[in-house]
Amino acid sequence: MSANAPLLSATIEPDEEAPIRSQIPTGKIGDNTNSNPSRREPVLLVPGAPARGRPDGGVAEEGGITGILKQSSHPLSLIFLYFFRSAAIAVYVLCGFFTDNYVLSIVVVVVLLSLDFWNTRNVAGRTLVGLRYWNEVDEEGESSWVFESRDPSRPANPIDAKMFWIALYAYPLGWLVLFVVSLFDFSLSFIPIVLLALVFNLSNLVGFIYADRDAQKRWASNMASSNLMNFSLGGLGGQMMGRVVTTGLGRLLG
Repeated sequence: MSANAPLLSATIEPDEEAPIRSQIPTGKIGDNTNSNPSRREPVLLVPGAPARGRPDGGVAEEGGITGILKQSSHPLSLIFLYFFRSAAIAVYVLCGFFTDNYVLSIVVVVVLLSLDFWNTRNVAGRTLVGLRYWNEVDEEGESSWVFESRDPSRPANPIDAKMFWIALYAYPLGWLVLFVVSLFDFSLSFIPIVLLALVFNLSNLVGFIYADRDAQKRWASNMASSNLMNFSLGGLGGQMMGRVVTTGLGRLLG
């Protein structure tokens, strides 16, 4: 090799060309243009915040007393039904903490029990479950029960009916517990007022139970009569069949 020869006599080849930017694969992370259109918006769950809705698109039902009153068809009747009953028990239990006047406490409890008895029989029962009862005395001096019920084609609100029957069954049990407590505490002066409360509450309970059974019997009788009319069972055979069906359903329901 000659001393004057350059160290690098060969031609330097250029490096490979950089790939065109359009050929570089690009990801789609964060790209909203090609996102799934059916993807739902994320929901932020905050403790204590009300739910915006259910997955099926409906509105979540509100619970508690507020939810019951919103679902009720007659919230005012429902409020007064529980108010009079709860107030009578509350005054009976707490009267000793506020006053030593026995007569005043008894008078207040009796007034509340009377208002509850009248309201339950004439207002709450008629509006919440479509039932009413009373007692009539004929010219011969014989008393008889009279029942009135709503047309079966207009059923009661399920919430109203449920809360009505809960009140009718629960409060007599509460007064029965207070009666047992009075016996064990030897509070003989309070036993008559507890007995009066039991008479009022149990009278309404028994009256509405019989009114409900009478309504079911009449509904069964009307149902049997309409079925027989639809099947055109006329003549003596149809009458006998109608009586058999009506009697059977009446015994079954009551």
